[in-house]
Amino acid sequence: MQSEGFDVQACLAQVRQGDQEAACRLLSHLHPLVLKLVRAHRPRRTGEEDLVQTVFMKVFAKLGQYRGQVPLEHWVSRVAVNTCLSQLQHERIRPELRLADLTEDEEDVVQNLAASAEELPSDQGLAARELVAKLLLRLDAKDRLVVTLLHLEGRSVREVSEATGWSPAVVKVRAFRARRRLRGYLNLLMDEESL
Repeated sequence: MQSEGFDVQACLAQVRQGDQEAACRLLSHLHPLVLKLVRAHRPRRTGEEDLVQTVFMKVFAKLGQYRGQVPLEHWVSRVAVNTCLSQLQHERIRPELRLADLTEDEEDVVQNLAASAEELPSDQGLAARELVAKLLLRLDAKDRLVVTLLHLEGRSVREVSEATGWSPAVVKVRAFRARRRLRGYLNLLMDEESL
């Protein structure tokens, strides 16, 4: 197959024989296509160039599986889209909050928490509440419910137990684990801030 004066099949044959220059030419030929697909399907937290590199690593690692039944560009497109979809799935399974995701006021709250053990200044109350809301979204629904009822609404363990139908022991354990997760998320943000 010829495209734009580039003989893909001849280049592929050279790559399969271990020709590094042919691999570079093939990469240069496919890079605009892969970049376009990554930009269209890239997960929010993954860097564009990181994902492009991952796609090319998979393409070259699986080049032996390419049978030539479809144009190489179609096969590479499928690898690129599947790589992006896998990364999206990974981000859904393991949501992450980064300092860059925060507003300037929320970032100030994290900086303040990282800098001292003192109470937050009163002017940062709204930003602190918004930060708590973002951190709570990282929890699953049941953990979020327990933390909200116990700590934000001030209900007792007995009241939460009656409202949810869970035993008091389950409420306490779930609340403990949820607080630990929240603390972990906040520590990650504070560690990122100190870098």
